[in-house]
Amino acid sequence: MIVLNTNYGPITIELDFEKAPISAANFLQYAKDGFYDETIFHRVIDDFMIQGGGFESGMQQKPHGDQIKNEADNGLPNLVGTLAMARTSAPNSASSQFFINVGDNHFLNHRDKTDQGWGYAVFGRVTDGMEVVNKIKTCETASQSGHQDVPVNEAIIESTQVSEED
Repeated sequence: MIVLNTNYGPITIELDFEKAPISAANFLQYAKDGFYDETIFHRVIDDFMIQGGGFESGMQQKPHGDQIKNEADNGLPNLVGTLAMARTSAPNSASSQFFINVGDNHFLNHRDKTDQGWGYAVFGRVTDGMEVVNKIKTCETASQSGHQDVPVNEAIIESTQVSEED
């Protein structure tokens, strides 16, 4: 279990090591290393998702580790409250960034092993704190530093707590 302590309140996450072992282990390692501490949810779109894990305050990109294999073919759908790996248009380009689905985003699910069909790997779910996620998803956004949908008042992951008990 992982708790993201945000300036909006805590978000508790359960990882799915059975269906998404690579993505879950990747996220857990970043959390254990304190990588997500003082990062922001830098992309927020109501009825879609809130994305974090790559930028510090002021939209300063944070250096991340290696890219991981896309596990979107694991059968886990992108539904409200699930966590998935963010990536570029290249299917196997995820590293530290993740998003929490705030809508049922079936179009992000795996369809086939083509660039357009790979989808986005779900690796966990919010077990407590959806009210916090729902506060973040409705915050005012604007363009900043060449990025769109950036919260005007930063949504900060102040600290991360990792508990080995699941």
